[in-house]
Amino acid sequence: MRLWGILFLLIGVAACGGGDQKPAAGKTGEGTDAGNGSFAGQFREVKLPYSLTDTALLDGTDTSTLRHTGFTESLPDSLRSELFPGGKVRYTPLARMAAEGGGAYYVVKAAAGARKAALLYVCDKEQRIVGVFPFLVPDGDASTSQASSIDKSYSITRSVVQKKDNETASDGKDVYIYNTALKSFTLIMTDPLEDRRDVLNPIDTLKRTHPLAGDYVRNERNFISVRDARSTSEISFYIHFEKDEDCNGELKGTALLTSSKTAVYRQGGDPCVLELTFGANSVTMREMEGCGSHRGLKCLFEGNFPRKKEVSSKPAPKKKVKK
Repeated sequence: MRLWGILFLLIGVAACGGGDQKPAAGKTGEGTDAGNGSFAGQFREVKLPYSLTDTALLDGTDTSTLRHTGFTESLPDSLRSELFPGGKVRYTPLARMAAEGGGAYYVVKAAAGARKAALLYVCDKEQRIVGVFPFLVPDGDASTSQASSIDKSYSITRSVVQKKDNETASDGKDVYIYNTALKSFTLIMTDPLEDRRDVLNPIDTLKRTHPLAGDYVRNERNFISVRDARSTSEISFYIHFEKDEDCNGELKGTALLTSSKTAVYRQGGDPCVLELTFGANSVTMREMEGCGSHRGLKCLFEGNFPRKKEVSSKPAPKKKVKK
């Protein structure tokens, strides 16, 4: 996932709750006023946990506009240039929630032209804006879905799921906390989106002379490999499937042929019983008895897998010898 900085410092500190105060130019960290009047009442008050998706952010209707200068003045130049390189930024209130120590969190929708983002403003107990964070920034990628959330312990999670095809998806997330003493956001955990290792087939190099031997593949992360076993009445197999985050499975073993087209895995000490039924160009697996120790709780060993065509290596043509 793309990381923004750990810390976003404010050039000024603006009043959150308002009050009839006059703007006061200040030194770094000392403050500027948000403007006359209170803007807290414009926000919908919610209780934690709170979450926001990219779809809700992009499709939501802007019913009101925040016109307090504090939002503009509190947005660091580095963040503004990254999110909104040009144009006037319009602010819309989304949600308000109580924070630790008597402060508050404000989620604000910021938009300039077609570019939209959700910003998280942090107010201290004196109701001054002391931090701003890019809570949710849509990436414009149609293959991903994004969501950001704040849990009851005030951890901020930005997550993304990317669909690889109809069967698989990769996910990533970053988790931050706000440090009140340092007035900064700190990254405490990251799980990169692309951190997915290739699936290694442990039986790939075994012989495949058996009529049923081969690779039955939906995609690179959903396949059944079949190889020779010690006896012709058995087959060695390796199964790997991934349907979503909570639905992954893996099993390596030996199955006994109960007919020319059917093999059953049944191993002493393992409650799992699995059936493999072979067709002309595919194999169908069926979980007959509990294989929960080999898979996630929300799925079963099931489905049909087409046989991958083997690429035949043609012998190199013999060179003609001139007489």
